Amino acid sequence: MSVTASPTPSCPLHETGTCRSCPHLSLPLPVQLVAKQSRVAALLAEHVPADLWETPAASAPERFRNKAKMAVAGTTARPTLGILDAAGHGVDLRTCPLHVPAIEAALPVLADLVTDLGLHPYDVPARRGELKHILVTASPDDDLMVRFVLRSRRHVGHLRAALPDLRRSLPQLAVAGVNIQGVHQAVIEGPEEIVLTEEDRLLMRLSLPASSGGASAVRCADDVELPLYLPTRSFFQTNTAVAEALYATARSWVEESEPARVWDLFCGVGGFALALAAPGRRVLGVEVSASAIDGAHAAAALMGLDPALVRFEAGDARVLDPAAPGAGALGVCGARGPDLLVVNPPRRGIGERLAGRIEASGVERVLYSSCNPRTLAADLARLPSMRVVRSRLFDMFPHTDHAEVLVELVRG
Repeated sequence: MSVTASPTPSCPLHETGTCRSCPHLSLPLPVQLVAKQSRVAALLAEHVPADLWETPAASAPERFRNKAKMAVAGTTARPTLGILDAAGHGVDLRTCPLHVPAIEAALPVLADLVTDLGLHPYDVPARRGELKHILVTASPDDDLMVRFVLRSRRHVGHLRAALPDLRRSLPQLAVAGVNIQGVHQAVIEGPEEIVLTEEDRLLMRLSLPASSGGASAVRCADDVELPLYLPTRSFFQTNTAVAEALYATARSWVEESEPARVWDLFCGVGGFALALAAPGRRVLGVEVSASAIDGAHAAAALMGLDPALVRFEAGDARVLDPAAPGAGALGVCGARGPDLLVVNPPRRGIGERLAGRIEASGVERVLYSSCNPRTLAADLARLPSMRVVRSRLFDMFPHTDHAEVLVELVRG
């Protein structure tokens, strides 16, 4: 991989050491990517020979983050939106160069709303206050989902009453909600969600580039639209352009083998399952989050997919057995198990038990999308009858050591 000059974002908070979220920000992105590829290749060297790595999918250096999880601190008159320092005091990140422009424009408006409504930021050291976080997600169309994480329901009515004025200031606001997190702990969201708008999900209209090249890929008439619905409490990749490259790569790889039956475990809002849907192909997506499954169903309907062929079920993907397709909801794929299994687990990986069931199932092909190369290496060791035939790194979080990896495995 050649290294060329690349501008680095200007960030005074990084330069002064106030914010350490992007440890490699001062390095040009090509230099970062070479180092990241080298580290990941070394971690997976026992299972992925060097010649099986495809060119990594690079990110834009700035304006790529489609979500902002802003801790609210300071005072009602002068709130900070950003992170907390070691003492629990606020560090304002409203001018962070990584956020997409729609988020950057929205944050000052939301800070003014805190002041106008008299919302008291939560003081972590003192354990008092009401507003803990403001969570903002932007779609590729610049529509916004804004969620206020409160300590109690005390200000729900005030926020609901303020919606008309907020929408005049933020006309792109599509979804607004309140999450109640009443416990003093390092967990951003609580179990109770209150949607304030008619819409309860954000439409992420992705475009899968035919080249699958990453953030710099040139859009063309052959691109495939992939609409995904994000409910308020669902996960989506932080870097939209690199997520598009991830789904496009999976689609390109799978088109070569043309599987008749696909299972997508840990499917979230259905990204891989919907990207891999094709005429006559049976697809099953499984995800523990019922709201994410609702979003996947809505996206499948929007795409006009046959519900008899493309199905989504809420359940624990960790306990599924690809060798027993007749068990419960898994019968939707027919009498036989999948030809292709897609797994996209959380950072802990698929684990020993699910890996053992995959190993014993006879499934011929697996796509494993990993956000943690270390647990990926452990899981690959648990699949001795399968071998990696190709792999690719996706720079979902540039300026950090985080790496997203997609590998394709075949049996034998």
